[in-house]
This record gives sequence, structure tokens and C-alpha cells, in this order.
Amino acid sequence: MKNKYLNKLELNKILEHLASFAITDLGKQKCLDLLPCNKKEKVTKWMQETTEASILLTRKSTPPLVPINDITIPIKILKNNGTLSASYLLSLASLLKVSRELKEYSQSDIDTSFSTVVIPYFNELYSNPKIENTIFSSIIDENTIDDRASTELYNIRKKERKTEQDIRNTLSSFLNSKYIQEPIITIRNNRYVIPVKQEYRSEIKGLLHDTSSSGSTLFIEPISVFELNNSLNNLKAEENLEIEAILAKLSSLFTDILEELEHNFFAISKIDFAFAKAKYANILKATEPIISDTKQIVLKNARHPLIETDKVVPISISLGNSFSTLVVTGPNTGGKTVTLKTVGLLTAMAMCGLHIPTDENSIIYIFDFIFADIGDDQSISESLSTFSAHMTNIIEIIKKSSSESLILLDELGSGTDPVEGSSLAVSILEYLSNKDILTIATTHYPEVKNYALMNPKFENASSEFDLATLSPTYRLLIGVPGKSMAFAISQKLGLNADILKSAKERIGQEKISTEELLKNIYDNNLSIQKAKEKTEAYLKEIETLKKELEEKETSLQEKEQTIIADAKLKARNILLETKEETDEMIRKLQHVSSTSKASKIREELNTKIKNIKPDNQTKQIETSLTADNIKEGMSVYVTSLKQEGIVLSKPNKANMVSIQIGSLKTNIPIGSLSPSHNQTTKQATPSLKTSTNLNKKNVSSEINVIGLNVDEATFLVDKFLDDAALCRLPSVRIVHGKGTGTLRKGIHQFLKTNKHVASFRLGTFGEGEMGVTIVEIK
Repeated sequence: MKNKYLNKLELNKILEHLASFAITDLGKQKCLDLLPCNKKEKVTKWMQETTEASILLTRKSTPPLVPINDITIPIKILKNNGTLSASYLLSLASLLKVSRELKEYSQSDIDTSFSTVVIPYFNELYSNPKIENTIFSSIIDENTIDDRASTELYNIRKKERKTEQDIRNTLSSFLNSKYIQEPIITIRNNRYVIPVKQEYRSEIKGLLHDTSSSGSTLFIEPISVFELNNSLNNLKAEENLEIEAILAKLSSLFTDILEELEHNFFAISKIDFAFAKAKYANILKATEPIISDTKQIVLKNARHPLIETDKVVPISISLGNSFSTLVVTGPNTGGKTVTLKTVGLLTAMAMCGLHIPTDENSIIYIFDFIFADIGDDQSISESLSTFSAHMTNIIEIIKKSSSESLILLDELGSGTDPVEGSSLAVSILEYLSNKDILTIATTHYPEVKNYALMNPKFENASSEFDLATLSPTYRLLIGVPGKSMAFAISQKLGLNADILKSAKERIGQEKISTEELLKNIYDNNLSIQKAKEKTEAYLKEIETLKKELEEKETSLQEKEQTIIADAKLKARNILLETKEETDEMIRKLQHVSSTSKASKIREELNTKIKNIKPDNQTKQIETSLTADNIKEGMSVYVTSLKQEGIVLSKPNKANMVSIQIGSLKTNIPIGSLSPSHNQTTKQATPSLKTSTNLNKKNVSSEINVIGLNVDEATFLVDKFLDDAALCRLPSVRIVHGKGTGTLRKGIHQFLKTNKHVASFRLGTFGEGEMGVTIVEIK
């Protein structure tokens, strides 16, 4: 597309803003070179880049991009078998470092399966930590090679430091002499010298290297350090040769990966470009538009990106569905041109693969060209008037446009005789409409407004104007033709009433009637818009009140649940205390009464305790089960444990039911059971390993509490130990699993205080080890 049309829409300023978010020089250049594309497949990919980069910014933060130097020159030197300077070597190592860090960023622990465009850019990057580390450990900066770069370099520099120290020690003996101008040691011609007063030249034997500008100071190299200076210079020459060898060796590391380095350089610029688009989209609060297969534009609350966010007024506009030409009218400075530029600029941005500042689900079409005749193109050098300049542009647009183009025309037909200008405007718009070209035009001519009222392919729109403040609101009203407001504004400003009356008489009654009709339409639409806004405000207020009421109700329910749960917990604690006392009494009674009677007393007491559940359930289960409708093999829900289970036996006289919950078999009171959501009969598979029969009561020697929390597990273990003690089992096995150890520690803490426990230990090899506890019963 020609830049002259895009510049009228100020796309160049958008690209400058976009470039400011890029990090690398090549990334910035890609931003500045961006142009709208008329190929849907390409635009879709560009748009996908922006969207995926935006998601990555949200989920993974900003990628570790840093400025990288252009590698064109060092690559060319290497291709010609040359040796790179320390600076160039650092540039290539930095490229490898950035490539590695970007790969690590893309491979961090997060789902990136959604990214089919951007993540592959990261995957293409080549990294070589070995070469990277070698360069950075050998070169400190562009002017300094590290001593560790080679053993030879280390030894040479060690000798240099010793020689320099010997020179300084020798010259120090001269510094306190009266012959010395200043007590300093300096360097001239790469040799250490001392500053001697001119009058004492003959007192210091040595070579003169320099003289001060005044001639009063002579820089002399004493004979005593002559050989030492020679040795030092020889060492420096050796050092330079060794550095050259080191640089050549380091340069050779890159010889075989030149293509990878070039690929990295361009891949990083693509990543930088994609994330620049994403960052800019975040700043604009932009969204991804829908790319339509049908020729239409639907912008919802579109905001011009170059207008400050606190000043911009969103506009909603549609074109291409029921009409192909939109005529925007209204007073000057009312925002007509801004509307034109907003539509054109946002369409161009979308065709560049950029998100646009609109609400979700806005729609754009990929046009073959965006033409814009906006602004004053008067040219003195070409002797063109404003009208001629506009008409020259319009003629070019008509010649080059097609049915797939978008045309934006500002103040169509202006700058010439109103009668001729309005006729030309209507004819041009009619011609474009007949070619099925989507067109938006602004005008002051009433003839154009009237034509739009009568033609089904046309639609009027107006820029709202507030007469009370004599200022535009910049809101766009679709379906309402605008008025110039000349009479109304003049009256408001205080123009003489007789003058206004005379002016109205001059334009004719038919014109006044039309204007009055348009005014009524305008006013009615304004009233409807205000009523709609008020209704929406009321609906939002009602929704807010509804949410507040729901939150209050939830809060009350939570308080109710807390109070009931606390009460149940207190009641259960009281019964547990009573149970401790009763246990002691039962042990005494066992010597004088039957075990079955003692067991029955204990079972009734446990039933009462279990029926008091310290949980947050406050609602009674309306569909609770009874002894009559419980059958073996049916699925039930154990409300006290919040688990699904399988019935193993019918209720006993104490209304207890044997239930299989996973690998756990336990007795549950009927009151704690309710129908399962999944009413299917299952064949229970008990996990009980061995059992013993004593006084016709079956008690397992093992309990499995894996998957329960500490409170639930200790509750069941307590009952299990009661039964084991009554049946006089010598030992039992508690399966709690290894896991984090929390459940094991909780159970061990409970066993320390239980009166039935003589001792306990962890399982040995073959018994389950850390996942099992063996308990000896008293």
C-alpha cells in the first residue's frame, strides 16, 4: 500500500510507538517496516503471533530479551578465515547466551501447547553452553583477556608483575632525593621513568625520554632500570603474541556454527517483534479482532490509539451488512474526521497483525487497499487549490480501487460552489456504491444527507453536539443525520433575533421543514439513547444488589454451619470423656459378666458418638436410608466420612451396617448413610487379611486408613482397638501408607494415649515397613 494513504491515517506514528517496545535493533526495524497485508493467511498468522505472545506475557512474564549487536561483520570475518577481536567474540557469545536463556524460558514448567507460532521460534534457537562459557571465562571485556585464558598467558603476566615490582622498588630509592621534581614514578615511551629537576640532569645517569612544557622537568630512565624495562617490554610483546593466539583459537570455535548464529540472530528478532506487538496491545488494552470472510467492518467501542486514554471517546460503527456507504455529518470540530481516521487506522493495524483498541468480537475484513482522502492537500508549487487537490486524489482513488477496497473521504465536494459540490459528492458516492465498495464519507451538504435517507445502500451517521456547552461530545450516532447547528449556535451566542429570522426565511420553508424533521429524529434518538443508558445503569445496580444479598445469605449460612459444628464437637467431646470412664467400668465388669453384654454397652455408646459428627453439614439429608431399604451390595454415601461405600451386610440390632470404603471395612450407623449419587450394585472386595472369631463376633486383625485425614483415621482406629481388646486379639496391624508421614505421626500420637495399647512399632521387611504400624494389645 502507498505510504501517502497510510500516513494520512498516521500509521507511521503507530509503528514508531510499536518500535519503542522492541529490545533489539533488528526487532525495532521490523516494527518500523511493517505494512498492511492483503493476504488473509498471512494476516491471520501475524495476528496469531500477537495473541500467543500476549498469552505468554500473562502466563510466563516477559522473555529474557536484551539488546544484541549486529553480527554481520564478525560473520563475514569468520567466513574469510579471519580472527575476531575480543569485542566481536563477546557479541557472538552474548548471542548464544540470549538464545539459551530464551530456550529455557520457553521450556519452563507451563503448558505452551496453545502456541503453534511463537513457541516454534524459541525451539529453532541454537545454544552451545560450552562455547558460551569458554568465551566469557577467557574475556573479561572488549579490552581485557583473562589471565586464565591460557597457561602461557598466566605465566607471562606473572613475570610482568614481578618485573614491574622490581622496577618500582629500584626507582623508589630515587624518590626522596633532592633531584626529583615530584615523588612519583611515571611512564614515557612504554618505559618507567622519574621526573628530575632540570638543573640536576647530570646527577642522574640515564636516558632522557621527555621534557615538560616549561622545560623545568626532565623524564629520565635511570641506567639501573634499563635492563628491567627491556625485559618488561619483551614480556609485553610476548603477551600480545599470546593474546593473538588465544583470539585465533576462540574464533575457531565459531567456524562450524556460522549458519546457526545467523539463524539465531533473525529468530531472536522475530521473537522480539512478536512480543513488542503483545506489549503494545497490553498498553492499548487492545483485543484480537475477528477476521471476516465477508466484506464488513464492525468496531465496538473503538478508541483512536493516538488520543490520550482519559480524553478519547469510544465510537461503535458498522459497515457492510445492510449498507455499504456511511455518510457522517455534523458541525465542525465534531469528531467526523476522527471517526474516519479511527476506522481506517484500526483496519490498517489489524491488517498489520496488530490487536486493535476495541471491545471483544469486533470484526474487520482484509481489504486489497485502504484509500484515504483526508486533510488539506493544497499545493502552491503545483498551482492546485484545495478543491483541485482533493479531486486529484479522488480521481486516482476511483481509478485504482476495486470492490475489495475501503475508501475514506473527508469533506467530500467541499472547496467549490455548494450546488456543484453537493452534486459531485452524491454522484461520486453513488458510483462507488454501485461498484460495491465500502465507503465512509464526511460532508456538510444536506443534499448528501437527503440522498442517504432515500438510498437503502446508504446510512446516515452524525457526531453528537451539546448545545448547552456549545461543544462536541465526539459520540457517533448511527442512523441519525447531523445538523450544522449554525442557527442554533448563533442563537445561543446571542445573535440578533431579526437576523436569525431573516436568515431562516432566505433558505426556504422546505429546507426548514427538512431541518426540523432531522432535528426531531436527532432529538428522539438522543432521548432513546439516554433512556437506554439509564436502564442499563438500573440493571447494573440491581445486579450489584442481588450479588450483595447472595453474599449476605452465604455468610449467614456459614455462620449457622459454624455454630452447629461447634455444638456437635462439644457434645462429641463430652461423650468421649464419658466413654473413657465407661471403658474402665467395662473392663472391671468383664470379670463378672459376659463379654457380649460389655460389647453391647460399648457398641451403643460408640453409636451415639458417631451420630454426633463434627463437620460443616447443617442440612438434614431428606432421603436418609432405613433398615428396611438397605441391601447387601448397594452403593451408599457415608456422610460422616464424605465417602462412597458398598454395603457388606444388613443392619444389626444396634442399627450398625458393615461398609466397604475403598480398602477399608468398618461399621457405620444407619443415620450416617444416604443413597449414593451413583446407584449401582457393586461386589465388595474386602481388604481384611485375617480374622478371628471370639464369642461369635468377627473382628479383623487389620485396618486400612489410607486416604483419610488424621481425625477420621483416629476415630476409626479407636473403635478398631476397642473391638480388638474385647476379642482379646494379641496384636493388630494398622495400614496408613508412607506418604508425607503426617497420618503416621497422628496415629502414633493417638496410640501413645490409648489404654488398650501395650506397645507399637513400624512394620519390618515383609510387613509393610514404614507404611504399617504393628500394635500389641494389653
